[in-house]
Amino acid sequence: MSRLFSPVSLGGLALANRIVIAPMCQYSATNGEAGDWHMFHLGQLALSGAGLLIIEATAVSEEGRISPGDLGLYSDGCEAALGRVIAAVRRHSDMPIAIQLGHAGRKASSAAPWDGGALIAPEAGGWLPVAPSAIAHASGEAPPLALDAAGLARIRDAFVDAARRAGRIGIDAVELHAAHGYLLHQFLSPLANQRGDEYGGSLENRMRFPLEVFEAVRAVFPAGRPVGVRVSATDWVEGGWDPGQSAIFAHALEARGCDFLHVSSGGVSPQQQIPIGPGYQVHLAARLRGQVNMPVIAVGLITEPEQAETIIASGQADLVGIARAILFEPHWPWRAAGELGAQVKAPRQYWRSQPRAYKSLFGDVRIAQR
Repeated sequence: MSRLFSPVSLGGLALANRIVIAPMCQYSATNGEAGDWHMFHLGQLALSGAGLLIIEATAVSEEGRISPGDLGLYSDGCEAALGRVIAAVRRHSDMPIAIQLGHAGRKASSAAPWDGGALIAPEAGGWLPVAPSAIAHASGEAPPLALDAAGLARIRDAFVDAARRAGRIGIDAVELHAAHGYLLHQFLSPLANQRGDEYGGSLENRMRFPLEVFEAVRAVFPAGRPVGVRVSATDWVEGGWDPGQSAIFAHALEARGCDFLHVSSGGVSPQQQIPIGPGYQVHLAARLRGQVNMPVIAVGLITEPEQAETIIASGQADLVGIARAILFEPHWPWRAAGELGAQVKAPRQYWRSQPRAYKSLFGDVRIAQR
């Protein structure tokens, strides 16, 4: 039996298999509101046969968007728009759906990648980013505004409000974004956090705000629905955030009721030196999995079914996150099930597509011909 296609649970949420569609920014919202693109994008992914779909990084406030096109969940309009998309997807798929909630911090007010990705100045239609410290992300950029106590409270409340909205529209799980150089990661990393108060300096202090946000979200998101965290296990920069600190943070999260850990890396500094290659972040997930009891998701150029199967079967991770590979091949889990001799759920409208080589791929299905 394929380990990749064995069931698993995240807290109280049962998943049919261990394939997770990792969150991928689309930069295609209007004023934070989901539109037709999200209907098509999430709709096709929800028919893929994966165990869990995580919606892209979704801003908890207008200022927290990475770009003007970022998805948001900070207003009644955002909630209604995403709620319509979720309701439509639910009519045709029972795949569990999670959402990644985040705040871009000093990496906010940026152009979409296909427009260059550079910081957009306020006079050019952008806004002033906020961060733990007034340190620019990249050389030549204007520094962000350092958050004061009132600013911290406002952002914490924004995470809480977004989590409540997610619960109301039927989202099954929340993933807090503490990776890729965005705000919560900025608080963790000494490269971005040089505060002199109780939120900076020591590891305990740098973890304080992300842990406060986690506790506040866990308190309001419906009981029985999991809350997890995505982390960058290392900054890939000397003197930055590293796997040892990540393990301490993971223990602190688990003690507060964290249901899963999604392990990535990098993003906080342009000085990072990342050894990119197939499965290049899996060893980070494996290291953290050996130190916590909660399920761990591995991600990072996992593109082939046998590769994913080996990661699960060898105990390096409990689940695998598929991102760019599933954008290129939206039915990647079908191919994986076929190659691994497993079965996968598919909509009945597509049952006739089952290849002869994988005759039991969709289970015992029968199609009448006339």
